[in-house]
Amino acid sequence: MTKRTSAKYKIDRRMGENIWGRPKSPVNRREYGPGQHGQRRKGKVSDFGLQLRAKQKLKGYYGDMTEKQFRRIFAEAERVKGDTGENLIGLLERRLDAVVYRAKFVATVFAARQFVNHGHVTVNGKRVNIPSYRVKEGDVVEVREKSKQIAVVMEATQLSERDVPDYIDADHSKLTATFVRTPGLSDVPYPVQMEPHLVIEFYAQN
Repeated sequence: MTKRTSAKYKIDRRMGENIWGRPKSPVNRREYGPGQHGQRRKGKVSDFGLQLRAKQKLKGYYGDMTEKQFRRIFAEAERVKGDTGENLIGLLERRLDAVVYRAKFVATVFAARQFVNHGHVTVNGKRVNIPSYRVKEGDVVEVREKSKQIAVVMEATQLSERDVPDYIDADHSKLTATFVRTPGLSDVPYPVQMEPHLVIEFYAQN
């Protein structure tokens, strides 16, 4: 497990953006970076810096993902026919932890990973505890019967700060979610602008 779970706010401040759209993000109050030198005037960011930041932002958004995991997904997005950036977003959104988060079964991406890890979720009736498991169109993700009364689940479904996107058909009364289709960049409700084209440029040069 990386240290990112305990440093969510630091990521927000380093990026200068509230990348998960959380009400308590420090960026809502302070727009400068973390640390004693955070308030220094920012210099012009190089092309490499912009590309690196775009990659870190997209990778960071999906929680405790290692560089190796992210690079593997990117390599797959390159191999598949079509636009690499759109393919990358589609592959990331097909992760089981991402679907659990999008369906509002839990409040955060980090909680979704833990929720799946702890065996609270089934896919098409079979228990799956691998957050990176890739769902397919038509797959039904469900919170296990004995996990449906967990407080974090009941609280998350009531959250008004985000909606379930239309590529997931969620039924909060039954705590089921059907993955309807693979989304493109414009379909995904990111709270900030993601720039997969810069991620492609970053890996093309590094």
